[in-house]
Amino acid sequence: MNDYIIAIFCILLGYSIGTINPAFFIGKIKGFDIRDRGSKNAGASNAMILLGKSIGIFCALFDIFKAVLAIELARRVIFPAFRLAYALTGTACVLGHMFPFYMKFKGGKGTASLGGMILALNWKLFLIMLGATIIIVLLTDYLCFMPVTASVAFPVIYGIFAWDLWGALIIGLITVAVLIKNIANFKRILSGTELRISYLWKKDKEIDRISKNM
Repeated sequence: MNDYIIAIFCILLGYSIGTINPAFFIGKIKGFDIRDRGSKNAGASNAMILLGKSIGIFCALFDIFKAVLAIELARRVIFPAFRLAYALTGTACVLGHMFPFYMKFKGGKGTASLGGMILALNWKLFLIMLGATIIIVLLTDYLCFMPVTASVAFPVIYGIFAWDLWGALIIGLITVAVLIKNIANFKRILSGTELRISYLWKKDKEIDRISKNM
């Protein structure tokens, strides 16, 4: 099969699986659009804030393993000989989560799905990057630093780890998308209205802080 056709199939496979968003669907079942409340993000972190920790954890695991599933289907089952299967399918899956067509391209931030992409590459690297980004989030108290840090670091790490320049450039599209997605978060940080991660255990104090800055 022609490599261009394989590449298109990998992109469609990854994007299709990536658009499956449990946080959005559970919110709809509960009677609201999760993008209208909390951090206004259709992802696991906002699901945890609005729908509870158990649902938030479920959404995070779902978003992680949908990326793993898409990548493994492409590079091991369908196109094991295609070098770019990992990068194309994984990137398309993360972008599918961030820009799903049926949600008018307003999805999540891609954090968990990017984590799934890293996990599919190497579980040790996944744990190292998870630990590093958690430390950064705890130090800054802002969750948006997790996807930003991971998305900037991973293309470089992948390029070195896999010795694959084209793959690294493809994954770099995630970096651009994540940075664009988080512009609003950084503006809210500067204005003092961005929700901190400590909201999970200091809810009243955090709400009071934000209300004073609005």
